[in-house]
Parts: sequence; C-alpha cells; structure tokens
Amino acid sequence: MNNLNSRRAFLRNLGLSAATLPFVLNLPSLGFANQSRRKQRLVVMFSPNGVVPPTFWPDEEGAEFTLKESLQPLAPYQDRTLVLKGLCDRVRGDGDSHMRGIGCLLTGTELYPGNIQGGSHTPAGWASGISIDQEIKNFLQQQEATRTRFGSLEFGVLVPDRADTWTRMSYAGPNQPIAPIDDPYQMFEKLYGRMKDRATLASVLDDLQADLKKISDSVSTQDRRLLDEHAAFVREMEQELQAGESATIEHPVPELEEGIKEENDNMPAISKMQIELMVNSFLNDFARTATLQYTNSVGQAKMHWLGIDEGHHSLSHEPDSNAEAQEKLTKINHWFAQQLAYLTKRLAETPEPGGPGSLLDNTLIVWTNELGKGNSHTLDNVPFVLVGGGLDFTMGRSLQFRRKPHNELLLALAHGFGHELESFGNPDFCGGGPLSL
Repeated sequence: MNNLNSRRAFLRNLGLSAATLPFVLNLPSLGFANQSRRKQRLVVMFSPNGVVPPTFWPDEEGAEFTLKESLQPLAPYQDRTLVLKGLCDRVRGDGDSHMRGIGCLLTGTELYPGNIQGGSHTPAGWASGISIDQEIKNFLQQQEATRTRFGSLEFGVLVPDRADTWTRMSYAGPNQPIAPIDDPYQMFEKLYGRMKDRATLASVLDDLQADLKKISDSVSTQDRRLLDEHAAFVREMEQELQAGESATIEHPVPELEEGIKEENDNMPAISKMQIELMVNSFLNDFARTATLQYTNSVGQAKMHWLGIDEGHHSLSHEPDSNAEAQEKLTKINHWFAQQLAYLTKRLAETPEPGGPGSLLDNTLIVWTNELGKGNSHTLDNVPFVLVGGGLDFTMGRSLQFRRKPHNELLLALAHGFGHELESFGNPDFCGGGPLSL
C-alpha cells in the first residue's frame, strides 16, 4: 500500500467522509501534509476589450511608480504587484484580433483555419497548441509531490454558453478548448461531489461539519483555526445555495446555471462566489493552477451597478475623443481591478496550510486581456498585471518593454515552476528566452 492510500485508510478508520479527506490530508499537525516541497500556484484572470492607456499604465518605471485610476484598487498590494507594459501578442494568421487575442493569449501559437467568421478578417478555428496553465498543470500532475485532485480549475463569470474562439482561452492541447464553469453552484458540486437534491446536500454538509469537529481536538491551534474557517465556509455555501434556488436540484447541472448566466446584474455576486470557491479550493489543495474568466472576448456586459448602461464591447469601440466613453471604460477596468484586489485580499489573509505565510505568498495571479486597446484592436501593449509571491519574481515594480513577444512571459511562468522549456507556443517568438522578472 502506498503512503497516500495508507493515510486515507487511517482517516477512514476515524469515520471521516470522503468529502473531508482532501482537506484533512493537508493539515500539517496530523503529519500528513507534504512538507518536502513548497506549494506554488498560478491564477490567470481575464477581462476583455482592452484598456484606456492614459488611465491604466503607470508613467514611471521601476520601484517608484504611481498606480493610475484603473489600477488604484491594487494600492494596498502595490509592493506585491508587477505591472508589465510593452508585451505584445506577435502571433498572426487566421482570425480577427479579438479571436487571436484570446485564442493565442495563453497558447502563444496560431489559430487553426476554420469556419468561425470574425470581424473583417479571415475565419478561423481553435488554437493549435496547449495553453500555459494546462502545460504547467500537466508538469505538476506528473510528480507525486505536486499532484492534486483536479490539477487545474477553470472558473467563469458570465461566459456565454456557445463554444467558439471568442469564449475559450484555456486549451488542453491543439483543437482542445476547455470550457470554464461559470455557475458557482456547479463548481461547488465539482469540488464536493454531485448532489441529487437539497436533502443530500444538507446531509453532506452536516457530515463535513461533524467530521471537522471529530478531529479538532487532535490538531494544533493553527490548524484548528483553519478547520473553523473551513467549517464556516461550508455553512456559508449551504446558505447561499438554499437562498439561491427554492426548487430542488434534480439534475447533475443545477437549473440555476442558465438563470445566472442570463442575469447580467448578478455579475458582482457571481464574481465573489467564484473567488471564494477558488480560495477554498487552494486551501484544500484541490488544484495548483486556475483561471478566472470574466465574460469573453467581445464581452458585452452592461455594468448597471457602475451606472453604465452600454455594453462593454460597444463602449470600447468609441473614439478616444469621446471623453464620457473613456471615463466609463476606466470605471469598468477599475471594477475588474477591484475583483483582483478582493482575490488578493482573500489569499493574503488565508494562512498557507502546512507552510509559513499566506496563500498569496505561494500564488501568482496574472491579470490580462485579449487586446491592448479596444478601439484600435491592437495586440501591442497587452495588459499583464502580476500580483503575489508564487514564482518569486521581484515584485513592486513597473516595467516597460519594447514590443517583447508575450511568449517570453509564458516561458517565464513555466520556468518559475521549474519547468524549463526552451520554447512555448510559436518558437519564433521565444528567441529572447524566458522574460527576466
């Protein structure tokens, strides 16, 4: 019997449920947590339609820089932030800029020819390579010390049902797009097991609560605090699920999923729930890589909660001379930065199970976009804002490059995990090697 199986058998003898095991196996004071290698995590967060350069990019370069209005929510974490200007998606070929922008963003390689027509450019299909999040996931899953239950988790917020090049950024391989889960209830079921009905859900949650009480006397004070936080989270999710839908769940995918997608004004609530689920998944060590995709390339969210009635993509086409539109676009990117700041805050205030520091100390978040600027559809100066300590880059800086291929950043992410690839995506754009950060 291998070590993992013997640990699971020991815990089953305590009468713990299967849903509790992944979390308990991660508690250091029970002697089960893997202490031989530091946990490292990567989160890629996507928002669409470019940015407003004058209100986004810092004027200064180096450690002394001022965050502009779009990035102001990151001010409490400026010393943990790295703003990268001058990275460009140099990949060309079939498809319009929105399609290549999202399809090549994490793959660094061309789209296949296809029949999906976009803009005034040639039609295209799916990306012709694996995305960096999945490349890193596969690398980590090959090693017992870094293998997790899911490997990666793909979260979405108001991502359309349709499957096309504009809606997918993660790829398991060439022609293999991965659909994000943008129903938090469905994601909850993925993490904790599918529930046939509310009674079953309540039973599983009750079992979890009982199990956590069983072992609370056997762990350290620090681990007891983690158990308390985990128990509170489980109870919160139960309350959210009960409040969110009066009907019972009779299918593997809850009926609520479609309703959430169609309710534009639920976007802030869905964002918060997905972030909480992601943080909890890291606490349980369910995955080491994750993506958080807001809408899609050409996303048309109407952010009424910001006093904005126009669709996001429509606004992004307005000329620079339209001051009102530029102000609204700045507000939109400010809101996305707030979501990033909330994720950062939750990671920062959550202790790292089995190790020193917080989850943020071992997690790198990469916030990016498919375009540099919406009305020009440029793939130059694609926004890359990095937050956290997961890959030991020198943070707290604003850097400006001269049309560096973004493939070099993708390479740097792989190297940060010890995956020393010589190239990633199209090798023509990897001549400079991994970006030095």
